[in-house]
Amino acid sequence: MTTAADSDARTVERAHGVGIVGLGVISGQYLTTFRGRDDVAVVAVADLDVARAQAVARDIPGCRALSVAELVSDPQVDTVLNLTIPAAHAEIALQAFAAGKNVYGEKPPAATMTEARQVVAAVPVGAWLGGAPDTVLGTGIQTARAAVDAGLIGRPVSAIATWISGGHESWHPHPDFYYRPGGGPLLDMGPYYLTSLVQLLGPVVRVSGASSRSRDIRRIATGPRAGEEIPVEVDTHVTGTLVHEGGAISTVTFSFDGGETGAPPIEVHGEAGSLQAPDPNHFDGQVRMRRHGAQEWADVPTGAGYVGAGRGVGLVDFLRRDGGRASGAMALHVLEIMSSLLDAAAARRWVDITTTVERPAPVPLTRFGAVSR
Repeated sequence: MTTAADSDARTVERAHGVGIVGLGVISGQYLTTFRGRDDVAVVAVADLDVARAQAVARDIPGCRALSVAELVSDPQVDTVLNLTIPAAHAEIALQAFAAGKNVYGEKPPAATMTEARQVVAAVPVGAWLGGAPDTVLGTGIQTARAAVDAGLIGRPVSAIATWISGGHESWHPHPDFYYRPGGGPLLDMGPYYLTSLVQLLGPVVRVSGASSRSRDIRRIATGPRAGEEIPVEVDTHVTGTLVHEGGAISTVTFSFDGGETGAPPIEVHGEAGSLQAPDPNHFDGQVRMRRHGAQEWADVPTGAGYVGAGRGVGLVDFLRRDGGRASGAMALHVLEIMSSLLDAAAARRWVDITTTVERPAPVPLTRFGAVSR
């Protein structure tokens, strides 16, 4: 396979120091991504479970287990990687910005739009804010975007995005936060799909929606708390209609109240044909296209995106000369789309979106590998 670049190498004087706050399930994927790189180094970790932080630090050369206050003020930490639960995102980000650090976080950037706007306003001069999802920088969504941008399906008219499951309590040992304010299927899974739709079709200008809740109690199925019941405080089935700036209309469904679905994760329909994008919760996957008059769907060759990427590629992308695609502006726009969908559902009306974002620069086909200095 020929790529635009064999690696994402750049000249750096030292490894970019990352301090991780929050060492839950997702942290392992970030640690795997950073392992073996010499442009990024995990130099500190912090967690409410001090023993867990100490165990993680022991496995990483040069890493120290610190308190949150010590980590955000540590001179070796250039960027704070915020992997706490959504309710703590704003607090940690604001502490990091007060110390002059960059912040890269899991989605959403904060539990509410009010907090998210405070976070964005607090970014110090010379620092940056970024955040998940960065799966959209992989070959799956980037190849789909390249096909749309090349006009292979003509002018985009509409899109459909679908994610349905029975709920995260079936696999997560501590799923409580998925059913509290700031959680739910939309705020948890929606960022992958909505960020992809913005990548493919541009920013959203207004939304409408409907939502429901099938039950008020969920039962944990696995782990040390198996059988324990937890309360449900958010709607667990959300549908919406999004009007994009360019005129295309997307319809979306996110649910913890189903089983499984055979629907493509994302379909984009244009005047000359239709395109299926792979699961945006993953970095790669096959893009398929069917032009008007064709008898079958055809595979679209992989032609864009980071090859072999993992969680955290968005942080590394900020260090590239043309990087910063997984931006705070994108995260804020997507959070407003989601918040407005819920507001629209509650009020049974259309809601205008007040934020906007430019579509990030596309990612050329680039092997995401360790960097040698």
